Amino acid sequence: MKKFLRSLAGKTIIFILCVCSLCATTLGVVQIILTYMEKYYGKRDIEVGFLMLGIPLKYLYIGSIGALLLSIVFYITLMYLAGRRQGIDEPVPGPLAKVPFEVILAPAAIAAIGVINLLRDFRMALALPTAIAAYVVGLVFFLGISMSVANRLKRHAFIKGTLIYMILVLLKKLLLMIGRLLKKYFVTWKTVIQKLPLIAKTAIGLVGISFIEFLGIAAAVSYNEYEAIVFLWFLEKLILVPLILCLALMLRKLQKGGIALAEGDLSYVTETKGLIGDFKKHGENLNSIALVMNRAVEERLRSERMKTELITNVSHDIKTPLTSIINYATLIADEGSSPEHIKEYSDVLVRQSEKLKRLTEDIVEASKAATGNLEIIPAPCEASVFVTQVSGEYEEKLRASYLTLITKLPETELRIMVDGRRMWRIFDNLMNNICKYSLPSTRVYLSLERLGNKAVFSFKNTSREQLDIPTDELLERFTRGDASRNTEGNGLGLSIAKSLTDLQGGTLDLTTDGDLFKVALSFPVIM
Repeated sequence: MKKFLRSLAGKTIIFILCVCSLCATTLGVVQIILTYMEKYYGKRDIEVGFLMLGIPLKYLYIGSIGALLLSIVFYITLMYLAGRRQGIDEPVPGPLAKVPFEVILAPAAIAAIGVINLLRDFRMALALPTAIAAYVVGLVFFLGISMSVANRLKRHAFIKGTLIYMILVLLKKLLLMIGRLLKKYFVTWKTVIQKLPLIAKTAIGLVGISFIEFLGIAAAVSYNEYEAIVFLWFLEKLILVPLILCLALMLRKLQKGGIALAEGDLSYVTETKGLIGDFKKHGENLNSIALVMNRAVEERLRSERMKTELITNVSHDIKTPLTSIINYATLIADEGSSPEHIKEYSDVLVRQSEKLKRLTEDIVEASKAATGNLEIIPAPCEASVFVTQVSGEYEEKLRASYLTLITKLPETELRIMVDGRRMWRIFDNLMNNICKYSLPSTRVYLSLERLGNKAVFSFKNTSREQLDIPTDELLERFTRGDASRNTEGNGLGLSIAKSLTDLQGGTLDLTTDGDLFKVALSFPVIM
């Protein structure tokens, strides 16, 4: 039975039975209505009286209800059989599955409208066959559409089978295609615009704004609409003012990044959020510069630390054999039975070994001072004490070099926060240089004064040799005032003095004017 129902013959029989049962149901309902009107209201329409079959009312109820139940059973069976075929469990597409649902529904809607119009003429006996035929055709269309809907629902293809859905899908594809074309076009023009210089972009923007202004003014003047000019002016400023302010904010961010780099703050990161175009690119460039410089500085510091460690280690290794050489040379010199020339040789060995020992010690100290590895213990000190101590300590040495020291001290006390031991090393290095390189029979000036909130020590002397070396080079290590290098010293005195000054929060400035050599030491004054 199941196979028969799924066959074309079975579906056709159920379809016909459903149409017949629906027609019988409709006929029964019509008879009930006419009988009810005649019996209870006493109305009898002569024009439709020929439709009365004379069947008792109770039989009409029974027949109509039975026909309705059969119609429901046949309709449900028909909906179940929609899309079913012999030997196939899954629903299969019907003959009109590819036709949009609205295309199928349109003829049915037209037929329904026709049936309604024909039913209006039921009062005319000649229109009865036509009305019945139209009614049957309408039922056929209704059942066919119902089966198509059931088939589509079973296959989950109802929405996809509508004309509206197909149009929407087509529009989506069309919009995606247009979007791809616009994206390609936009990316192409965006690349062109990005490659334009900033001046060219600015010029194009100004020309565009001026052209729009010209068109607006020309149109307003042509129609004597001078109020429109005021409106356009206000509208233009309403757009330009926020735009210019936005550009100013972006420039301010870039300015902060540039100032930070100029001041040496390599850890500052320029905020690129909110920047656009060339401004964003410039901000990223500033960050890249800071990153590269930071890496270079770290690499330089690492290299300096490695050199300092190398110098320190080598110096320590040199000091050990030097000490032995000095000791044995001293023993030979003290030996009473040694010949005179052996004593002279040992004196030379002791003198040169001591010189080499001082050189290694100065190299170690210079390296530590340059890298900040020296221990600094600052304490409040009276600045004039250093000047007084220098006057006493170097009196004989200055006299031996035929130099006259002239000192000048302030009337009030000046207190500075320095390490006394390191401070004395600074003065010692500077005074030794003065004694070595000053022109004999000249005066040396050492003064202390207060300039603002600074205590300034000034050292002035006249150089024996012509000063043809830039001041920056004089502060470098192993640079000496005499190019012939005939004098004692190793060129580390000024370098060590500057490094020690920097470590204590002071500044050392060196200037030359002809043969005049001047060094100024500045330290903050404390209360």
